Amino acid sequence: MEVRLRHDWDLTPEQAIALQQDLRQDILTTDDLGSVSTVAGIDVGFEESGTITRAAVVVLSFPELRLVAQAIARRPTCFPYVPGLLSFREVPAVLDALQNLSTMPDLLLCDGQGTAHPRRFGIACHIGLLTGLPAIGVGKSLLVGRHTEVPDQKGAWVPLQYQGDTIGAVLRTRIGTKPLYISPGHRISLPTAIDYVLRCTTKYRLPETTRYAHKLASETPAAQLESNPGTNQQLTLNL
Repeated sequence: MEVRLRHDWDLTPEQAIALQQDLRQDILTTDDLGSVSTVAGIDVGFEESGTITRAAVVVLSFPELRLVAQAIARRPTCFPYVPGLLSFREVPAVLDALQNLSTMPDLLLCDGQGTAHPRRFGIACHIGLLTGLPAIGVGKSLLVGRHTEVPDQKGAWVPLQYQGDTIGAVLRTRIGTKPLYISPGHRISLPTAIDYVLRCTTKYRLPETTRYAHKLASETPAAQLESNPGTNQQLTLNL
């Protein structure tokens, strides 16, 4: 995978905010997708009391949602926990994991926000812009904005509003469960992002991409190898 845009990661929170304000101008929230035959879930966890960042990427066939490839990367955590700046803490390890994949996905579904962010530049925007890949933010909780109640039926959604703009959608993916917060990351519109999230969701609240990636990000290395002995397993520690 070619990283199309590079910048320094050794930043203060103030510098990171300024960079978000600058890079947000390059985000595309219109459809610029080709044919989608693979989708990827991205999730990030932490080890050793947060000192090691562990990123997991899982590629599934689309629309079958069968496991195609997966990769994990670990590196020391080098940015503090600051709400709204989590991509600076997590993305370096995500880029390492993407580099380890044997099959590059056509579309990324990131565990986190896209434009549903105070500066319209969540982790899905950051990863999408750096890689050039279409990306969707799939947040499990509200970061910013207001919305009306979502009807309790699968596929129902309402706009997520912030400062007079629609920054995403609040989507019900399963009856009787909390909704998800969907927003464009890069090279995709909100309606298309909603459509792909629903097509990647089966009987659970979370899309299969997120479920696979979360499981991989949360397991111990031994469990990962035992449960997926035949897949592309790449484990790296970048020190």
